[in-house]
Amino acid sequence: MTVIGNLKPAALAAFAAGALALAACSPTPSGTPDPTASASAPETVQSTMTASASPSASPNTSATVGAVVEGFPQELLPLMPGASVVSSSFDKASTPATAALVATITAPTSAVLDFYTKELEARGFKAVPGESVGALASKDFVRGDNETVNLSAVEAAGVVTFTIGANVAAESAK
Repeated sequence: MTVIGNLKPAALAAFAAGALALAACSPTPSGTPDPTASASAPETVQSTMTASASPSASPNTSATVGAVVEGFPQELLPLMPGASVVSSSFDKASTPATAALVATITAPTSAVLDFYTKELEARGFKAVPGESVGALASKDFVRGDNETVNLSAVEAAGVVTFTIGANVAAESAK
């Protein structure tokens, strides 16, 4: 599909996270979740996903698999202690700057939501009411007129895969 080829790395990371979340939640033909989907999905993403800049991507866009990409705004979006990075991306030249992080952790979904709620509120973000979209844990945060962060998480077989996507002022992304 040509749409995927034109995605910026941040959008590609978010797309991959969504695909990973769907794979972890996809029912088997019997209608029950497939317990092997979540166990194999992160490794599959790491071994087969590559991100290349599209012709419209900014030269300041970078993405990586298995690590926090260089320049990622870790002061603004810290990695939860004990979490392992699946992928990350950062575009500091876009307006607003965009950052995305996909990670896994063996902790309850509620612990992930609590950690990032405290971290983001300490940085001036306000939580928007609601903590789910359907069965998916999802929480939005806003700061000022145009800065947003979305946190989503899916838990399968005791492992939470979470995605953080942020659109923030360039001066905030340091």
